[in-house]
Amino acid sequence: MSALVPLLVTLPLLGAALVLIFGRQRRVQVGVSIVTLTLVLVIASVLLYAVDTTGQAIAVSVGGWPIPFGIVLYVDRLAALLVVISSVVLLAVLLFSVGQGAADGDDDTPVTIFHPSYLILAAGIFNAFIAGDLFNLYVGFEILLVASYVLITLGSTENRIRTGVVYIVVSLMSSILFLAAIAAIYGALGTVNIAQLAERMSELPQSTQLVLHLMLLLAFSIKAAVFPLSFWLPDSYPTAPAPVTAVFAGLLTKVGVYAMIRTETQIFRDNDVNTLLLFAALATMIVGVLGAVAQAELKRILSFTLVSHVGYLVFGLAIATPLALGATIYYMVHHIVVQTTLFLAIGLIERRAGSTSILKVNGLMRAAPVIAVLYFLPAINLGGLPPFSGFIGKFALFQAAAEVGTPLMYALIIGGIITSLLTLYTLMRAWNLAFWREEDDQTDELAAPDRISYLDEAPAADEQNERRVIPRIMTATTAGMVAVTVALTLFAGPLYELCARIGDALQDPISLVQLEQEAQS
Repeated sequence: MSALVPLLVTLPLLGAALVLIFGRQRRVQVGVSIVTLTLVLVIASVLLYAVDTTGQAIAVSVGGWPIPFGIVLYVDRLAALLVVISSVVLLAVLLFSVGQGAADGDDDTPVTIFHPSYLILAAGIFNAFIAGDLFNLYVGFEILLVASYVLITLGSTENRIRTGVVYIVVSLMSSILFLAAIAAIYGALGTVNIAQLAERMSELPQSTQLVLHLMLLLAFSIKAAVFPLSFWLPDSYPTAPAPVTAVFAGLLTKVGVYAMIRTETQIFRDNDVNTLLLFAALATMIVGVLGAVAQAELKRILSFTLVSHVGYLVFGLAIATPLALGATIYYMVHHIVVQTTLFLAIGLIERRAGSTSILKVNGLMRAAPVIAVLYFLPAINLGGLPPFSGFIGKFALFQAAAEVGTPLMYALIIGGIITSLLTLYTLMRAWNLAFWREEDDQTDELAAPDRISYLDEAPAADEQNERRVIPRIMTATTAGMVAVTVALTLFAGPLYELCARIGDALQDPISLVQLEQEAQS
């Protein structure tokens, strides 16, 4: 089994090299990309089954170096589950982009650049999830940064270049802080291996631990878009092509949250900053959803809801009980899938209506009933309507907070409920205006100051593009992702049990002896 672990990273990198070689042959590039991500999905599924049934993680020391001196790749239930979900999302978005490219040519997503960048992005995501040391985690983030900058500026429009510059400057600041923290940790403890750090961190004074802790937390909070470090996200994501926005929204912030989970549960178990995290979670939820309420453009609405729902993940992490950690992992899986699906649905709306502004789009229920369903189902799921997975995840988080029972926990529960209701309101307002409102009613609606006049000055509310044909593969891919969101509800029992096992396992830090035994087995 251990021989399969490096393939999670090397296969996408080899695929990127192949698609560069066949840079002018679209079909070959598409075929290589699809086969590569499919193989990663199969391998990750096998690894997930193996580590879950045996209860033993798989550790691999790259190059044959003894642990902890070499690069360690570590696959436990959490890493394997996230690689599986990421592979599903990356494969679905790839198929969506293939349909878009076939219909539009290379104007929006130049295939020669898109496929190698996309596979390198996948390699960075997978590497971050299976990194067994902080420096390899940093390498995964940097691979992500390079590939994501290329993808976010595809098409080289003025808006994309401007927002891409903001994105890369913020990401570089985060990376510099992360690297400085790694250097400080290595200088203090002589290692960056996560298992070894879990054993040695208690040797440092509490004040030193707190400084190192806050440095890492700050770096990861920027990448995860935790308020007030989330200012860059709502302006960066909406300008990218639809497939790029979908995969960014679904995965990139979750890599930051994953890094927070690893460091909080493994390295800094004795240095408690959970109260700080709880306040940050509450602010992230409320500020994010209030930003969504004030938007008139669908991509910006979803970008702000993305920020607000990161608050739920930080909330669960800060509760720091096995039940809360299991609920957090379940909600992370839910949010990756649902958020990606909604952005794909909005990509269909943009092609069908020529706009993503709810002040411009109308009458889609009659004109495009299939798109109406593809938007509605994940929208009510994200809003937390029973019995969908969004409700299950939020209820589990609230239950875990209620068991702790402090006043701050109840304040977070109330904040989470308000955020959920406002999310549902915002998404259903968009549904009402874009799908139910008929064209003849548009003038009357816009003249009603008590209903939507406060959206008139919202950013990008007046953009209008040409309508484009929607290839069947784009609709089919979005429908497939909607089916996956429904499956998260239908199979919530087994999935939640798996997440509960992950939550229990995260309570026990990885020991160096355990890591060596897993590498030898």
